[in-house]
Amino acid sequence: MAVDRFPIEASHIMMFARSVGDANPIYYDADHAAKTEPGAIIAPPTFMQASAQFDPDYSLRPKVGQPWFGSGKEPTGVKKGDSGGGGNKGTLHAEQHFEYHRHPKVGDVLTATVKPGKTWEKEGRRAGKLIFSETITEYRDQNGELVVTARGVGVRTERPATQG
Repeated sequence: MAVDRFPIEASHIMMFARSVGDANPIYYDADHAAKTEPGAIIAPPTFMQASAQFDPDYSLRPKVGQPWFGSGKEPTGVKKGDSGGGGNKGTLHAEQHFEYHRHPKVGDVLTATVKPGKTWEKEGRRAGKLIFSETITEYRDQNGELVVTARGVGVRTERPATQG
């Protein structure tokens, strides 16, 4: 995911916190937040995932007039053999880690840059080889300062898993 512009807005932070069930007032109450160590409203720990909605090519983002992962009467909305629509393309999300260099704050405008990470393999019991791949995303602010480093790990199998 590459994002040229991810503005951090107070209402976006509040809605994200509500969507994950976090009622901490540091995510919406400016008076409360001013009395905390950060001194201002900050974004919740997993907020960086919201940057995906600012990536026009994000595979899980619905596109007008196209079937997408989660739409339609098929379980994914995308029929086998369809080239469009997104989805995970046979890769499962295995891990996600966030390293905060400072708190993202209201008014920041972040840029996300993706870098390849490590890859490794492990023998699975039912699907053959498991192939792991790491993706590192760096979020920098409007001044070029590194704010967050996100590390995600995906895994795909050599073949479909067998029963049993």
